[in-house]
Amino acid sequence: MISKAHPSWHPILEEAYGALDRDYRHFLENDRGYFPDKSNFLNAFTLPLSQTRYILFGQDPYPRRESAIGYAFIDGKVNNIFSQTGLSKEVNRATSLRNFIKMLLVLEGKLDEDRSQEAIAKIDKIGMIQTADELRKNFEKSGVMLLNTALVFTDKKESTKHIKSWKPFMQSLLGAIKDEGIELILFGKMADLLGKFEQTQGMVKHTMPHPYNLSFIDDTTVHRLFSSMPLLWR
Repeated sequence: MISKAHPSWHPILEEAYGALDRDYRHFLENDRGYFPDKSNFLNAFTLPLSQTRYILFGQDPYPRRESAIGYAFIDGKVNNIFSQTGLSKEVNRATSLRNFIKMLLVLEGKLDEDRSQEAIAKIDKIGMIQTADELRKNFEKSGVMLLNTALVFTDKKESTKHIKSWKPFMQSLLGAIKDEGIELILFGKMADLLGKFEQTQGMVKHTMPHPYNLSFIDDTTVHRLFSSMPLLWR
């Protein structure tokens, strides 16, 4: 279950996985109806522990098998970020990713009050990343692990159940790293609940709206944190 994870995470993940309810472990090991599948839902842990400065928590995977690839917020169906008319069709359909890119463009002074496709099309994009995978790699270069509060998805009705089922895993994980100096980036209400755990007391937390909300684009907490990360540049 942890084959793709960096070896530095193996002892922590083994203990965290063992904290899951036995029936839920059986579900993860035998069911084929969830995604990302069991070979991919721990993909975020390929970032070595020693290089992890932040863990960014979203809610749960994208509700599409081709989009959910084991990284919070990175849509596997999206390739190109931009098009000749502004943002690509794939990015415009991925609301959270669309708002995140707009936030970065505002932060870089490339957009003002006009966030239209026409305004984005006019931006000089020389030197900017062009794909969602480049964005993922830039997150990792900045020491940001992209994790969800629940690591698998089946359907909307069961999202709360999965978040609850992953709670012992997250408590064990966070308890194991609480003295590593890793800071938490909490996107939205579900992720914010992690900040209430006993295991996260004393950890630095950056609480902010989920990027699904338009308010994310101009949020001062968001700007303060991500201004130090060159996420938009190659």
